[in-house]
Amino acid sequence: MLAKLVGRYLRPHWPLLVGVVIFQLAQSIASLYLPTLNADIIDNGIAQGDTEYILRVGAMMLGITLLQVACAIAAVYFGAKAAMRLGRDIRESVFTQVADFSEREVSKFGAPSLITRSTNDVQQVQMLVLMTCTLMVSAPILAIGGVVMALRLDLELSWLMAVAIPVLLICVGLIIVRMVPLFQSMQRRIDRVNQVMREQLTGIRVVRAFVRENEETARFERANDELTDVGLRVGRLMALMFPIVMLILNVSSIAVLWFGAFRIEDGSMQVGTVMAFLQYLMQILMAVMMATFMAVMIPRAAVSADRIGEVLGTDSTVRQPANPVTTLDAAGRIDFQQVEFSYPGAEQPVLHDLTFTVEPGTKTAIIGSTGSGKTTLVNLLPRLFDATGGRVLVDGVPVDDTDQDLLWSKIGIVPQRPYLFTGTVASNLRYGKPDATDDELWAALDTAQARDFVEALPEKLEAPITQGGTNVSGGQRQRLAIARALVKRPEVYVFDDSFSALDLATDARLRAALDRDVAGATQVIVAQRVTTIRDADQILVLEDGVIVGSGTHTELLDSSDTYREIVESQLTVEEAA
Repeated sequence: MLAKLVGRYLRPHWPLLVGVVIFQLAQSIASLYLPTLNADIIDNGIAQGDTEYILRVGAMMLGITLLQVACAIAAVYFGAKAAMRLGRDIRESVFTQVADFSEREVSKFGAPSLITRSTNDVQQVQMLVLMTCTLMVSAPILAIGGVVMALRLDLELSWLMAVAIPVLLICVGLIIVRMVPLFQSMQRRIDRVNQVMREQLTGIRVVRAFVRENEETARFERANDELTDVGLRVGRLMALMFPIVMLILNVSSIAVLWFGAFRIEDGSMQVGTVMAFLQYLMQILMAVMMATFMAVMIPRAAVSADRIGEVLGTDSTVRQPANPVTTLDAAGRIDFQQVEFSYPGAEQPVLHDLTFTVEPGTKTAIIGSTGSGKTTLVNLLPRLFDATGGRVLVDGVPVDDTDQDLLWSKIGIVPQRPYLFTGTVASNLRYGKPDATDDELWAALDTAQARDFVEALPEKLEAPITQGGTNVSGGQRQRLAIARALVKRPEVYVFDDSFSALDLATDARLRAALDRDVAGATQVIVAQRVTTIRDADQILVLEDGVIVGSGTHTELLDSSDTYREIVESQLTVEEAA
């Protein structure tokens, strides 16, 4: 997966890779040529006292060194540019893929894991590409070229390379084998830390309300300690690696000088040749060490690439149809025909054999006990999930045959947990209609009974909204979410328990304003309060995923025991009538 992922996203940036290879090649050739010049200075310049020769060759070495530095800088620049672009493209692909996921796929991975996969995991792959471009290209050139140049200098000392290189590879290989499972565990524990942190930040009010700060701190410490433990074990292995590498390098240097001294003594080698051989051996071992350093990064990057590949390889269960219907009547009719829905892995369906019709321009309310399937039902309408049985139709066309953008443009949904985005009041209200005028925004705020508190803000429509709308109250957040749907002006409005944070007076004024300002549009309302839905044209009573009653408020009082129990639990007999 790592090679496939990197190859796919680096392919468009091949000119940068060509530049990296060219400059790394030039740098490596210069590095291979310098020891030979150094040997010439020692054997032909210093040994014979030829100052002119020393200056001439020394100037050449200085020029080659400057060229080497320039090539190294250029290679790092092109490599960094390629790596950063790769990271940008992968993050964009992951974000786009996740944005297309249905609720089912998001629940499968979990929000903390998806955040880690689009940040930390991408960073691991990006760092590997950066290090590859700056080190791995030159490592094989230096290793192979160093062997060739060393063999040209002296064959009898070459047995030292045959011993040092395999020993280095074996030692480093044993350490890397132990690192791979630790890296896999590390990414999972990063997910866990993100999950705990996200839960605590999101639920900070609940934590404080129940005085659970100490318990939540302990829970985070456990997750953090588990991650720290894995990090320390990886750190110990890495700390063990470099002393081993340096030991092999130093022992190899001593061996070259030791055996080279005997060769100099019997006249078969010169001092400069021994020094050049030593430099080539160091280059070879350093190249191997660079390769092993890369090998340390590869396992973790491979784990991260697999995790990224899981996201990119997961198709949304809610897909754009092959031949979508691109036009619909502007009626707003809704039909559920023997609809059934089961969550993945569930033993029983959440919804059973739902069949009903919502006529255009009418108000249909859905009521039932907690867990009866009300929210699941309305989520099938905009295709947040796909029904596992039966059909859902809008204006006579199955929703899974309708162009998704067209379907979503017809529906304005206010979710059970209204969410506001970082920005301003205006930017949130324009979320469904970017070109909405200020007059349209104020009209929507009027209907949603939110004008008073927005006008009281110093910046009014430009008042800042924090992430999630945490700087406004629950009731204000609900009314802004309702206003956002109203600005869009769709044919169908879905209010999923969207009035629960409102007092009875505000609820009544809001419902009256909706009946006046969105007349002609279809309304589907999920509610717990009978007062919110008693004037609906049709009320569906849901119990354990089955419709056990259907009709108006008056009809259901006579025909549905379940509805009557709900009413009597909230209203007196006189109020119910």
